[in-house]
Amino acid sequence: MEDLAEKHADAADRDILALCLQQEHVADIVELLNEQDIEEQARVLIHLPDDKAVEVLDQPNLDDPAGLIEALPTERALKLLSGMSSDRVADVFRYMNDPPRADLLRQLDAETRTSLEKVLSYPVDSAGALMTTEFVSVPASWTVEQTLDHIRRVERTRETIYSVYVLDPKTRQLLKAVALRRLITADPKASVLSAARFDKPITVSPTADREEVARLISKYDLLAVPVVDESWHVIGIVTVDDIIDAIVAEGTEDAQKFGGMEALDEPYNTIGFWAMIKKRAGWLCILFLSEMLTASAMQHFSDELDRAAVLTLFIPLVMSSGGNSGSQATSLLIRAIALGEVKLRDWWKVALRELPTGICLGAILGILGVLRITVWQTAGFFDYGTHWILVAFTIATALTAIVTFGSLTGSMLPFALKKCGLDPASASAPFVATLVDVTGLVIYFSVALLILKGTLL
Repeated sequence: MEDLAEKHADAADRDILALCLQQEHVADIVELLNEQDIEEQARVLIHLPDDKAVEVLDQPNLDDPAGLIEALPTERALKLLSGMSSDRVADVFRYMNDPPRADLLRQLDAETRTSLEKVLSYPVDSAGALMTTEFVSVPASWTVEQTLDHIRRVERTRETIYSVYVLDPKTRQLLKAVALRRLITADPKASVLSAARFDKPITVSPTADREEVARLISKYDLLAVPVVDESWHVIGIVTVDDIIDAIVAEGTEDAQKFGGMEALDEPYNTIGFWAMIKKRAGWLCILFLSEMLTASAMQHFSDELDRAAVLTLFIPLVMSSGGNSGSQATSLLIRAIALGEVKLRDWWKVALRELPTGICLGAILGILGVLRITVWQTAGFFDYGTHWILVAFTIATALTAIVTFGSLTGSMLPFALKKCGLDPASASAPFVATLVDVTGLVIYFSVALLILKGTLL
């Protein structure tokens, strides 16, 4: 990529630069443009041929297509928008600012505007928002030969052609989905229905969540899935490349939420300073205020800490163990829910699974804790006092209880958020760790009071 940038750095004439870029792969052009400011990107795009410029704007890796469209002359922007795929145009308009957004929307040709408004009417994470309205459909009365001739005529106006959708000639309802491969190998004179599989086509509703679309594409090994309305009319298709882009975006959002912050709306390199502060400060403040409860808990048990100072040595140990077990369970359940492996109704099965798991994991850590205290005491590394055996037993019991509680809490929290209509990914690792920290201290000192009463306490 550096070689490409150097090769074009000396191209003073924009027409020469555009000519050079025509020979490059579109992904390389996008990478080069992402290194430039918006004004420079716009100047380059103006000189590129229409088809190449449209191909660039259709690339999901382009950092700021909305800003780039805004920077173009209106006439040029309208021309390129009319050539882009409908789902990509919708993405651009979602992030475009007014008044350019309203002005461009008003000046779009009727067909593009109608298609755009349809896609924009659906929730951002739905199949309707991901779909492209550019697909190939034919009536069931056609032959294979007629269908292939039709594909040749409309191919340039379609984003991609993985399948052809066969419709009832009268009702326009979807009957079958025919893979392009089966059409090519079928008898040209035979009915197009003869090339279709016998099973019912896999479809999704426009309001289906994008994770459900991804699950169906993965389950049935599809390249595209039709989006149908209540009357079984095809209103668009979601292609595998669109769903991959959506999965990457979803994964990025979840990863950012796991870190204890709001998901970024823009790439890290382009988001503004104050926008970044806004995304991160809220959760940090919430976590900070939650951690204050930890200080309150320690203050409540200050007398016990004064009488048995040795217990303070193990506070970081027991708190981190509970938080870690909770974070593990949360991460596992968020992913399982996202993949459809676990449903809301399965919460009690998960609880029954996590309870013995937490006990076992806690017991393992408890044994390690006992071994550590025993080795340090007998080897003379540290003196835990005359009641060191009881201290070791306290740590083992507390670890078992706290890790079990952490596992149960971490596994149930995503279910609670999902039930409330919130994103389970909001159950970030820092949030779970903070929650378990506070309760872990209470459990720790309660166990200590029970075991060490009459000795150290």
